[in-house]
Amino acid sequence: MYQLGNFYDNKNMKCIAQLGQYQVFEHEKDLSVSPSYAETAYFSSKMNVRRRQVLVNLNNTGCTVQAGAMQWMLGNVTMGSGIKGVGNLLGKMASAAVTKESVAKPEYSGTGLVMLEPTYKHIIMVDVAQWGSIVLDDGLFLACDSTVQQKVVARSNISSAVFGKEGLFNLSLMGQGIAVLESPVPQAELIQFNLENDEVKIDGNMAIAWSGSLNFTVEKSSKSLLGSAVSGEGLVNVYRGTGTILMAPTAR
Repeated sequence: MYQLGNFYDNKNMKCIAQLGQYQVFEHEKDLSVSPSYAETAYFSSKMNVRRRQVLVNLNNTGCTVQAGAMQWMLGNVTMGSGIKGVGNLLGKMASAAVTKESVAKPEYSGTGLVMLEPTYKHIIMVDVAQWGSIVLDDGLFLACDSTVQQKVVARSNISSAVFGKEGLFNLSLMGQGIAVLESPVPQAELIQFNLENDEVKIDGNMAIAWSGSLNFTVEKSSKSLLGSAVSGEGLVNVYRGTGTILMAPTAR
């Protein structure tokens, strides 16, 4: 049996979101700053630049976490490497080389708490089953339920990798469970496109996640080269089909 003091009753720690076994806590202020940094820290908190942490409440369940993201764990929690034999290791090494993800993502299981490292990024939680499958931009993955399957997917069209600046391979999640993502912008700024046999064209790589059912290509913004040149847009990322897209319009 364990007790956790100065956490849930800490007035500087605020739970801002919860989904499934995950809670997102936000540090209202940075209380450990030096005098020389105090002014910056004060205005950072006013502009919603705050540290955020994800707490995983395991109840005979499991989760997979990005390597190096665990800060502490409490209770009857065990950690595994997530690697099942030499063949699995080689496969994960190949996947990591093309997706910029870590080779091994530790798996935690049991009953207890797992706290992840603080981040200034914004935490987005999604129900993977509602997407069918979700394709993630590089560096977006933070954690997911152990019931969620991970797979590396390749572009169906080479132009989307060469000109779309999204990479040739991406991490795709599918199955039942919750995924926790690190977004460059808050959820309040994310635009969600829900397509049904339709298309959306985006100027630049602002889409951070999209349904695996969508066809992604890169095309001229106009039917003619002259039209594209005159409009100043050139090439655009095109998503066609039925599915969902999350776009970060203010990401830098």
